Amino acid sequence: MAILLSFLGTAAALWVAQWLIDGFDFSGTWWQFLIAAVIVGLANAFVKPILRLLSLPIIALTLGLFLLVVNALVLQFAVWLSGIWDLGLTSDGFFWDTILASIVVSIVGWLIGAVIPDDGKMSRLT
Repeated sequence: MAILLSFLGTAAALWVAQWLIDGFDFSGTWWQFLIAAVIVGLANAFVKPILRLLSLPIIALTLGLFLLVVNALVLQFAVWLSGIWDLGLTSDGFFWDTILASIVVSIVGWLIGAVIPDDGKMSRLT
């Protein structure tokens, strides 16, 4: 159940990002959007930890601000894979469009995670 909620949260965050950011677009069907959301979720699960480990000195030097670039790289990788499989997820430019979209995805994902507890965290808080 937690995996399904995580997937739905990623899909919702991706939808909000493509709705808010002009250069970050989706032009496909609903099932292509769900596949793109799965790609983003898998990229966050497998590629992001590797990039974080490899860029750890830069992250420490910039006091964590380089994590914005890491998030944007992971999202751009998902956009690239989406383009290969013709799913309709596109970004006009890496710097502004993808970085802004990654910030929106992170904020919306954080808000969804704060509203929907994961694995009984609410029982520990009360």
